[in-house]
Amino acid sequence: MLKAIVFDVDYTLAKPGPDLGPEGYRRLGERHGLVLDPERYDEARRAAITDLERHPELDHDEEIWIRFTERIIRGMGGSGTATYAAAVEMEGAWSHAHYFELYDDAISTLASLRLRGLKLGLLSNSARDLDAFVEHHGLRVDAVLTSRTHGKTKPHQGIFLRMLELLAVQADEAMMVGDTPDDDVEGALAVGMRAVLVDRDGRFPERESLPDLRAVAALI
Repeated sequence: MLKAIVFDVDYTLAKPGPDLGPEGYRRLGERHGLVLDPERYDEARRAAITDLERHPELDHDEEIWIRFTERIIRGMGGSGTATYAAAVEMEGAWSHAHYFELYDDAISTLASLRLRGLKLGLLSNSARDLDAFVEHHGLRVDAVLTSRTHGKTKPHQGIFLRMLELLAVQADEAMMVGDTPDDDVEGALAVGMRAVLVDRDGRFPERESLPDLRAVAALI
């Protein structure tokens, strides 16, 4: 019997607000003497994702994300030594809850699942303070865990097992909901959890997925 649902955060429950998007990068560039083209953001981000290298032991490593952000900045036209300082500033902004917006189905879905007696957890590869995030956005959950506090990133089995401990459920009593096939779905399946991919933008047409969180509630 399903007793708990664990949600990824970024691009599952919440999305970056304007300050973390194309125009936010443009303004960031201005503060660092860089001319960044917002029109190049999407392509630069896709290229940065392609080049992203994980820590070999799946350790939480904030420097990886700074380098990721710097690749975006360079892909938008930035150059020189200022790109690193700009990346540090932008990566720091990702740690703050007020820079994020909940998807319009997030609160209603969580509330519906709680009414069914399910425990809820948030699990994120992030340096963000999820307790502050939950409070800022008015969410009600039973457990939160980030790679920064745990030490390992998804899809490492340890971070999933720790979340199960926090929720006091067995793996076959829990389901993971996230937007990343490898980190969220495969990571959860590897420890015996159920898993659902939410693909809001149709990024993974080859994978079985749901279009939004409303579909998750309907599935359960």
